[in-house]
Amino acid sequence: MSNIFSFSGRIRRTEYAVTQVLVSFVGGVLFLIFSASLFAGESVATGMLIILFVPMLLLSWISLAAGAKRCHDRGNSGFFQLIPFYGLWMLFGDGDHGTNRYGADPKRRVSQADLLKASALRQVS
Repeated sequence: MSNIFSFSGRIRRTEYAVTQVLVSFVGGVLFLIFSASLFAGESVATGMLIILFVPMLLLSWISLAAGAKRCHDRGNSGFFQLIPFYGLWMLFGDGDHGTNRYGADPKRRVSQADLLKASALRQVS
């Protein structure tokens, strides 16, 4: 798994999906903890809200970082993840073959353009 806090590079669909599932699960558990604290009283709920703010902020950062890297795999800016329903496109759409401006292909596939460059270099040598 790549650096989960970094917004640079590319990740595969599987890593993106697993990250989003784990973030959703942990976020759900934190929400249940906060919901349970509501029954204990207003002061407890306020304290839990303050305590859970940092983990929720970290989860949001991790989710946005994974989304940005998945957008990069598709050859787009990380801001594309802000488009409604683009997350489905990131989940089911294939990434760019070969290297793009955001880095090497995480599946280690070679694009036709890279093959043509390699063959041209061999012919020149």
